[in-house]
Amino acid sequence: MTPTQAGPTSAATRTDAALAAALATVRANIATFGGGYPDDTTRHGVYPPRPATATLPEGANRGWTTSFWPGMLWLAWELTGDDAFRLAATSHVASFAERVDQQIDLDTHDLGFLYTLGCVAPWRLVADERARSAALGAADHLMTRFLEPAGIVQAWGGLDDPGQRGRTIIDSLMNMPLLYWASEQTGDERYAAAARRHAAQLRDHIIRPDGTTFHTFWWDPATGAPLHGSTQQGYTDDSCWARGQAWGIYGFALNYRYARDESFLDAARVCADYFLAHLPTDGVAYWDLDFTDGDDQPRDSSAAAIAVCGLTELAGWLPDGPLRDHYRSHAETILTSLATGYSTATHPESNALLLHGVYDWPGAVGVDEGTLWGDYFYLEALARAVLPERTLYW
Repeated sequence: MTPTQAGPTSAATRTDAALAAALATVRANIATFGGGYPDDTTRHGVYPPRPATATLPEGANRGWTTSFWPGMLWLAWELTGDDAFRLAATSHVASFAERVDQQIDLDTHDLGFLYTLGCVAPWRLVADERARSAALGAADHLMTRFLEPAGIVQAWGGLDDPGQRGRTIIDSLMNMPLLYWASEQTGDERYAAAARRHAAQLRDHIIRPDGTTFHTFWWDPATGAPLHGSTQQGYTDDSCWARGQAWGIYGFALNYRYARDESFLDAARVCADYFLAHLPTDGVAYWDLDFTDGDDQPRDSSAAAIAVCGLTELAGWLPDGPLRDHYRSHAETILTSLATGYSTATHPESNALLLHGVYDWPGAVGVDEGTLWGDYFYLEALARAVLPERTLYW
């Protein structure tokens, strides 16, 4: 499949049509997946169930992306008021509670992604006490990954893994809202203090002087000294992985939401300015920002969807004026391009919301496919457009 462009219509009409198509797909996927979970990405445009492992059945709650499915269901309920979405979303709370209680696949910083959407959202929206308890358990487990004196949350692997010790990644910024929320809920400042330190370390070391970002960065876990940056999913260690840059926009803006540290907002702007200056004509990034118009490389619609949410969040913290309008205008342009050229509105054979995403190009995983996170952030971007005052899950 290749991107397609629709004819000119009003912005409101395009948004309404895009939202209707997305919600229809989410509704159909309730029956498709039931209480289970789709895989990280589509295969030829269709999500299969999450594969079984030696210890877990097909569709089990494992990996870092499962919460994007109930996250979409909660968004759909807010957008429609239809209790079919609320009931389907609520049914996933038990799985996330079991996952943290039974210590299933928790050796990751992505507990923030998992439990913000899987459990903080139902707590915020419907005061689900089991969800609150599970989210607090996940926050406690995430705190075990906070490394002193480096002041960072380790990204991957066991804490005794020499191959991962002292490593974090730019995606981690999106996991910090779980810790800020835990401080709000418990009155214990140590969660938020860890999140602020972690975000500050990324501000100081993962952003390069030219405004690009490393995907990963390493610290000496014993001394706390910053060591070096590298990549896992970008084109080279020195290139600018598009999804990482988008995580930087949204992640730093969200850390500003809680910490009110102006330097975090400045960091979000630095990431945003580079991202926007290195987009192709239609506004949807190639998978690495080293590529642009004319390069024979795949796009990453998921990076574009994340960036729309990040630009909207960033703009919301700026005073009225040209700068706020600048970021909002770019967010609207990118969202329109996604809706008209990358969504599945004209691809009924797909059960994704967005096509033409990239999970891991160097690893040849999920290249030119739909992605669960891309779908979630696309729907969140649409929700931000039509319900600007809605409850933010992050």
